[in-house]
Order: sequence, then structure tokens, then C-alpha cells
Amino acid sequence: MDIEKWLEETRTTIEQWIKEDDLVHHAATGTVEEVMRYSLLAGGKRLRPQLVMASTVYLGLPPDTFRDAALAVEYIHTYSLIHDDLPAMDNDDLRRGQLTAHKMFPEAMAILSGDALLTEAFVKMSRMQNAKADDVLSAITYLSVAVGREGLIRGQVMDLAAENRSLELSELKTIHRNKTGALFRAALVIPALLSGNHVRQQALSQYGEHFGLAFQIVDDILNVVGKPELLGKNIGTDSERGKATYPLLVGLEQARRLADDHRIRAKIAIGSEPGAQILHSLIDFAVDRQW
Repeated sequence: MDIEKWLEETRTTIEQWIKEDDLVHHAATGTVEEVMRYSLLAGGKRLRPQLVMASTVYLGLPPDTFRDAALAVEYIHTYSLIHDDLPAMDNDDLRRGQLTAHKMFPEAMAILSGDALLTEAFVKMSRMQNAKADDVLSAITYLSVAVGREGLIRGQVMDLAAENRSLELSELKTIHRNKTGALFRAALVIPALLSGNHVRQQALSQYGEHFGLAFQIVDDILNVVGKPELLGKNIGTDSERGKATYPLLVGLEQARRLADDHRIRAKIAIGSEPGAQILHSLIDFAVDRQW
């Protein structure tokens, strides 16, 4: 399939969904909604909501069935970027090719906008009308764990603690499984939970595990050899901060081989079931991308 065309079409759809959201559509100057709007509309790949859509297709449903879940994971991702860029964290000036939220607005407002986006995500999940109440509760619980102290937050904490010290490869894998991979897995598993399709839930979880690790390995590689104009952010920042990365631990060539190994494992996890073609193409995109 033409994955580039699919990515562009779904990205446009997701952008429209965001613009139609009340918090974005009615954002007034000087409000926290203005900062939320700024960060949400800054562009980006929209990969996490695209994974929600791809997983939904894999389950035999129309791609927009769980629109609110797709928005929820994008809002959580945007919150995590706002907070990750803060001076106390990575202290970045650019995100998605424009000034980070704390550079464009007062730092306190940037922090509060991230808090609000995280909360808004669960408002959206709790108001879903096209799934059974028990299934919605299961999805909310899964997402909460994925982005909380046992998932994304744990990965962030471990990542900060690992700066300027030597790590084993297994430790780095654990950091990325949580910091990056947890939300990827959630994006893929949530549609299965919402539809009550527990048969394919495990396959999607395993795919998400390998997708997240492959994606992060390539991120590490691009931070060394990528082009800032394509990435929308500076390169070489991992080395400057003393972060452990795959290229640092195993070298660029071995890092590329590891990413390719996760590509293979991801494809094996979902097999060649009807609807799996998009997921196969997405893991190829994640490994082969230049941005």
C-alpha cells in the first residue's frame, strides 16, 4: 500500500478533529486553552492517533470508530512533549520546528497547559458513547497505567537518573519500553479493549512493544545523523546531555540492526491477518524514516 498517502490523509483527518475540538476552536488569547492550542497545532507526525486508527482497521472496524481515543492519546503525547521540553527536564528551545511552549509563553502556563491536556484526554475517554461501559473502563485503566508511574512517568524518571552515567543495554531498553513504548502500546491496545476483542489484544500489545523500541532506536540514530530541518528540532542534544542511547552503547550499525530486528518481530506478532497491511507498512515507516 502507499503508506505515505495513508499517513498524509489520516494526518489531515486528525488535524481537522483537533481543530473541531471545543478547547481548540474557542481558545481565547491569554488563556490556558491558547497554550494548549499552540502545542496541539504545532504539527508533528500524529503517529499515535494514527496507530489507534490502524489498530481499529486491523480489528475490522472503520478507522474513525474510536475518534475520541485517538485524540486522547495525541493530547497525552502533546502534554508529555511540553513537560519534556521544560528547563527542569530536557530544556529544549524547539519542538516540531517552532518555539517550545515554555519559550513562547510563561513557563507556568506551559506547565499548566500540559496538566490540562493530560486531564482532557481522560475527559474524552470517559465520554465515549460507541463502546460498552465496562470496555471503556478497561481502556481508561489501561491508558492510566501506561502513562502513569508504572509507564511513561517511570520511563521519564529513569531517563533523568541515567544522565551522565554508564548503562547496560537492558537498562536502556527498560527506559524506552516505558518512556516511549508505553503510549505506543496503549494506542494499539485501546481499540481492542473498546471493542471487546481480547483475541487480538495480545498480538497488538506485542506489535506495540516492538514498534516502540524500533521507533526509539531510530530516534536515537537520527539524533546523531538526522537533519534538523526534517526533524524540526536540533540534533546532537542527547550527547550534550550525557544521555545513554543505542548508538552510544552499541554503535550506529548495530543500532540499525536492532531496529530491523524489532521490525521483523512486530510483523510476526500480527501475522498476515486481514487489516494487518497498514500495521506492516507503519513499522516499515518507523524504521526507515528520516524524520
